[in-house]
Amino acid sequence: PKAGETSSLGKRVNRIDGVEKASGRAKYTYDIQLPKQLIARALGCPHAHCKIVSIDTSAAEKVPGVVHVYIFPHAKPGSEIEWQGELLVAVAAESEGAAVEGLSKLKIQYEKLDVFVDDANLAAAQAAKRASKGGGKEQTEREPGDDDDEKEFVNTEFARLFKESKHIVEGFYGIDAITHCCLEPHGSTVTWNGDKLLAYLSTQNVSGTDEGFADGLKIAADDVEVRCEHIGGGFGSKFAADYWGLAAAQISKATGRPVKLMLDRDQELKLGGNRPSAYLKVKLGADADGVIKVWDSEHWTTGGAGGGGVTHNGVIPYVFEPKNYRRSQINIKTNLGPQRAWRAPNHPQACAITHTAIDDLAARMGADSMEIFLRNLGTDAARRIGGAKPSVYKAEIELAAKLMDWKAKWHPHGKGTAKGSIVDGLGMAIHTWGGGANDSNCNLKIYPDGGVETFCGTQDLGVGTRTAIALVLAETLGIPYTGIKVNIGSSKLPVSGPAGGSTTIGGVSESHRRAATDALAKINDLVAKKLGVAADTLVAANGRIGVKGQPDKSLSWKEACNLIGMRPLEVTGSFKRGTPSPLSNATVGGVQMAHVLVDKDTGVVKIHKFVAVQDMGLVVARKQAESQIYGAIIMGIAYSLFEQRIADSASGAFLNSELRDYKLARLGDIGEVVVEIYEPESERSRGVIGLGEPPVISPGAAISNAVANALGVRVPVLPLTPQRVLEAVQKAGRA
Repeated sequence: PKAGETSSLGKRVNRIDGVEKASGRAKYTYDIQLPKQLIARALGCPHAHCKIVSIDTSAAEKVPGVVHVYIFPHAKPGSEIEWQGELLVAVAAESEGAAVEGLSKLKIQYEKLDVFVDDANLAAAQAAKRASKGGGKEQTEREPGDDDDEKEFVNTEFARLFKESKHIVEGFYGIDAITHCCLEPHGSTVTWNGDKLLAYLSTQNVSGTDEGFADGLKIAADDVEVRCEHIGGGFGSKFAADYWGLAAAQISKATGRPVKLMLDRDQELKLGGNRPSAYLKVKLGADADGVIKVWDSEHWTTGGAGGGGVTHNGVIPYVFEPKNYRRSQINIKTNLGPQRAWRAPNHPQACAITHTAIDDLAARMGADSMEIFLRNLGTDAARRIGGAKPSVYKAEIELAAKLMDWKAKWHPHGKGTAKGSIVDGLGMAIHTWGGGANDSNCNLKIYPDGGVETFCGTQDLGVGTRTAIALVLAETLGIPYTGIKVNIGSSKLPVSGPAGGSTTIGGVSESHRRAATDALAKINDLVAKKLGVAADTLVAANGRIGVKGQPDKSLSWKEACNLIGMRPLEVTGSFKRGTPSPLSNATVGGVQMAHVLVDKDTGVVKIHKFVAVQDMGLVVARKQAESQIYGAIIMGIAYSLFEQRIADSASGAFLNSELRDYKLARLGDIGEVVVEIYEPESERSRGVIGLGEPPVISPGAAISNAVANALGVRVPVLPLTPQRVLEAVQKAGRA
């Protein structure tokens, strides 16, 4: 803010909890240490598919320091375990060492069963389904009307449409499963006070997980409090109490002592959930201008042992909506850990396996990829896409192209100037997301001395929620945001929605703007009476309330609050998801472009420059918003080039479930990143819209397209590892 100004909304400001985090004073779940606390560790199943024959805990119970041994309900003798890592037994002890030694003394007999983990191989999955009692099960989803009576007509019609197409592309595209690897593992520290449970839980759902504990433990939700002041990452994986959280509570109840049970690092990758894989075979037809007229695809996907995967409904083909399309989906069950939401569920996969086909259309035509994307946008009046308006995408593409210097750098696929074995290329993709406001309630207190404090049962996923709340209140009340105390992170505070779907910023902005507006109206009435003016002439700004342009008819914020009386002014603010509101909105679009360098001798891909242009309605906290986009791009580079879950096809073992083996991007892998928030008045006036998820969607497709532009050949499956790059180059005879 400029000198004398208090408004900081939409500006680059520091977090109000930044010093607390940077100094180490911020307490995460892992930091909680309670008197007489026990440490629990759990044993995961070593096999991907087996039956439990017997469990002998007697030796573990005799280990010095071991206090309690707990067998999980799903691990009783005779139980079938369907994936490696499923927790079987927990040991609680006086020290971590004693707990680990206790686990080593467990004697468990297993009966191994057939395993299937090769989700990329559709033929193998179908064969496994026929041959196995366990893995490889599939479920086919078809479009409405795709029954036997109509098949012949549909086939004839599609044959006609493809015959009329000027350009046809047939391709295979895929993206491997990746696993959650939050910096702070899943888990909790729990303690009982009589029949009441206090759970320090690493969660992105403070207001909702009390019910998860209550339901699992058969107690009243009012008897549970969940606290989470800070969290070391969630990304969609931490919405539940989880069965290991319930186990910690049961062990604590049985022993009468607090219990901490946090997952080990390899357990975090095995149990914390994964983003499903997706693979697609497609045939598309376009007219002479490259406008897609017909789409025919089959895709298969797996969410692991629980089935599921990437649904085709609404996301395949991604964003672009050709008039004629046919698609089928096969969900494959594998002996791998089950899926969980992962930052923009379904969208990164859908973008990666469909926008690559659009880029290949441009390559087939010898056309500029950006031009083909633009031609398929249509107009606002006759749109051919979902998500943001075509005019928004067009403006964002033009802005991104300028930031990338696309026209100067672009070359036809495989036709760039090589520098030794190094070739470069450009690629792009677009994306959309909803981001509408979630439910939120708050209790705002304004004290007679001018202090402002709010209470809200939301959580800060690390994105700066406290700061955003303070900025909204400060903007409304006309005071500095740094003087506002924000209380969040407890299920006993007014209920607010979980931090998922990019819905938090809209929800907390709605509830706090409403509360602050109502509170200010009450204070204005008092000030108006004091000054002898009409309340509707008063303005709150720069730490004062008064008639604009008349300094003698104003009071300082503190003087105005003195009029409240002895007790604080308390006001509640509420918002219900789906309620029409001028304060928030939904649906955003974004464009991303990648400039890569590829070494044809080694297969190594390097990011030279990455540009992201994103709209998000009204910006509340600009520095934090930009940080979200930077973080999303880093995640996108990781899943595009490095990150993948690797399973042994014979045993089903998750081979790289430690961070030393589960490769992520490092500082030198990122390259230059340019972030631009698209905020013309047309978007700003729409109100607050969530940002967390959209910018993580496009990197996979943009980077894959850039590599294809560099090489002149498609590397079909993400991540684009050196081995896959070399195989694609050699297959095309371009080694």
